[in-house]
Amino acid sequence: MHDASAPLPIVILISGNGSNLQAIIDAAAHTALPVEIRAVISNNPSAFGLERARRADIPALALDHKTFPGRGAFDAALQTMIDRFEPALVVLAGFMRILGPGFVTHYLGRMINIHPSLLPALPGLDTHNRALGTGLREHGASVHFVTNELDGGPVIIQARVPILPDDNVKILAQRVLMQEHHIYPLAIHWFAEGRLQLDQEHNQVVLDGTPLTSPVDYTDADNNPHDPQ
Repeated sequence: MHDASAPLPIVILISGNGSNLQAIIDAAAHTALPVEIRAVISNNPSAFGLERARRADIPALALDHKTFPGRGAFDAALQTMIDRFEPALVVLAGFMRILGPGFVTHYLGRMINIHPSLLPALPGLDTHNRALGTGLREHGASVHFVTNELDGGPVIIQARVPILPDDNVKILAQRVLMQEHHIYPLAIHWFAEGRLQLDQEHNQVVLDGTPLTSPVDYTDADNNPHDPQ
C-alpha cells in the first residue's frame, strides 16, 4: 500500500512521441504533482519519448516487441521489467500494444490509460478521423482504468472539445491533445493522494470515497470540486 504522504512511484509506458509523458514530467517538476517517475519503457526503441525521459534524467528503457515470439513472451518480459521499479501505478501514455489478460490482471486497479475519444464512443484506433467522418459535434479524451476489455475500463475523467466546421484530423487531434495534457496529470494526482481507486468488485471508479456514476467532466473545470488546483 502506497503512503499518500510520499511521492507516488510510477512507471510510464510509451510507443511514440511522448507528449503526454512530457506533460507528466512537467507537472511533476513545476506543479504539485506528487510522483516519482521511476522509469519510462517503450516497445519502440526509436520512440522520441525515450529521449524526453533521458533529458529529464529518468531511466529510459526499450523492450522491442518484435524480438519476441509472441504477445505472451513480450508481456512477461515487460512485467518483469516494470516490477523491478516497484511502481504503485503504471501509466500508459500512448502505448500502442494490446496487453494480455494475465498482464492486465497483475496490475488491475493500478494501471491507467488515456484514450483520444469520449469513451465508450470510438474505442480503438483512428479516433479523430472517425469522429469527423461520423458527423459528431464534439470529441475529446478519456482517462480510464485498464481492464481486459479494450478501451472499456471504467472512465475516470473526460474532457470535451467541439468539432468545428473547418476541422481536419490534424487540427482536431491538436485540440484534443491539449486537453489530454490537463486531465492525465490530474487523474494521476488523485491516485497519488489516495483519492482515486477502482472498485474491482463492481468495476467502478471511486473518487473521494464516492462511486462515480459518470466520469468527471473536466470541460467544466471551473466548477469541478475534485480539481486540486
